[in-house]
Amino acid sequence: DQPAIVDYTLRPETRGEYTFHDINVFVHAPLKLVRRRFVFEQEQVVKVYPSYFQMRRYQLLAMSNRLQDAGVKKIRKLGHSMEFEQIKEYVRGDDYRTINWKASARKQDLMVNNYTDERSQQIYCLINKGRVMKMPFHGMTLLDYAINASLVLSNVALVRQDKAGLITFEKNLDTFVLADKKPTQMNQVLETLYKQKTDFREADFEKLFSVIRNRITNRSLLVLFTNFESMESLQRELPALRKIAKYHLLLVIFFENTELKTVLEGKTRSLEDIYIKTIAEKFVFEKKLMVKELHKNGIPSILTTPEGLTVNTVNKYLELKTRMSI
Repeated sequence: DQPAIVDYTLRPETRGEYTFHDINVFVHAPLKLVRRRFVFEQEQVVKVYPSYFQMRRYQLLAMSNRLQDAGVKKIRKLGHSMEFEQIKEYVRGDDYRTINWKASARKQDLMVNNYTDERSQQIYCLINKGRVMKMPFHGMTLLDYAINASLVLSNVALVRQDKAGLITFEKNLDTFVLADKKPTQMNQVLETLYKQKTDFREADFEKLFSVIRNRITNRSLLVLFTNFESMESLQRELPALRKIAKYHLLLVIFFENTELKTVLEGKTRSLEDIYIKTIAEKFVFEKKLMVKELHKNGIPSILTTPEGLTVNTVNKYLELKTRMSI
């Protein structure tokens, strides 16, 4: 008998922990009248990470300042940041508004304040793991889309010298990763996110505010991934969101229902179709009202399709950073 090596490929389709069970080998007799099964105990649990290639792609684009290749807008920077670096001698071309007159008088020469881009700002991704994030779109849940976008945003923030942190919550706080920019921070975020699941419970935003108030002391950008299916559900959580926005820059991201768009674009052939279209239009219009309601309360928001979530989130982060809103 000659030894043989048999290779086969198995690809896990879902994020989380995947269990490879025992290996079953079936051996036939020469005439194939008898078959025997051998079982080898090789059970092993492996980690299935979310959208690692997408994260690496955005990282490489961010490092080479080519994020616009992925659909990220290039925003012109207005003014300069107010993070002071040093006082230096004036040279032709320096902004005369930065002249330090006291230092100029002491030095008997024109001196200007030199500023540098603000760095090490804290960026937290807040992921709602409640039942509203279990809605499926194209084989992935809203929670999966939020996790992928959080990975990319955290990675881009670290490349931009900001501190990335993470909070996942449901009825209670699930995980809290303190914002930092240490070399192992991205790995910690990745290890935290790959196994996140929902228990189909309602999220408690009041408890979320309590955690943020007690554990995040410096003003930070908080990117909240959640979903609202009705104006009543938004109004229920709005008091807690207003409290959070009082101390931090809160960006609320929620989702368009792309299935409703399919219904609206379909043809109407009966009275029932007209009724269904009317209801769909009501829900679509209500989502737009939610954006206005959040804006009225001083809370920026993004209403996005699940597929456009990552690009829209990175765009908004760069816009807020460029405008020095953080």
